[in-house]
Amino acid sequence: MDELARLLKMDPLEFRLKNLADARLRAVFEAAAQAFGWGGAKAPAGHGFGIAGGTEKNSYVATCAEVLADAASGTVKVLRAVTAFDCGAVVNPNHLKNQIEGAMMMGLGGVLFEAITFKDGMITNPHLADYRVPRFTDLPKMEVILIDRKDIASAGAGETPIVGIAPPWATRFLIAINIRLRSMPLAPDGLKG
Repeated sequence: MDELARLLKMDPLEFRLKNLADARLRAVFEAAAQAFGWGGAKAPAGHGFGIAGGTEKNSYVATCAEVLADAASGTVKVLRAVTAFDCGAVVNPNHLKNQIEGAMMMGLGGVLFEAITFKDGMITNPHLADYRVPRFTDLPKMEVILIDRKDIASAGAGETPIVGIAPPWATRFLIAINIRLRSMPLAPDGLKG
């Protein structure tokens, strides 16, 4: 989506909203963008802002993210992520927020560095100590906005929150340093120029 918006010289959120008919998906995009401050500030050099979202199992999610990507040092860090989520009626907001934050953490690992590595047909990182997962120092500032739809039966929140994680971060590398990374993990050893 962002690549199409870029070709048309449109803001990625504006492009999505112009082509989006689903009211619930539109609502999560608008809520995430508003809480993030989308369009209000220009990203500093080496930083990029991204937005993505989707739907699964009658739940809807959108995430805005700020990424730092410094090609000179190889540094890659997600600084901030704002996720808006609609799974119908919210039964337990605290548990739901925990679920969404857990999905954001899990997604961060897959996006940046989680990978099984091989050499000569053998796994080179077979132990948890050798397998890179997110650490507290890797986590961005996270914010979750819940859209409580009392008129809609509750739907699952187990898988849907992760839908909006990888796309904004991958796109932000493109914007921050003009590199399009297309396979995950995007930067297991940092950026290599």
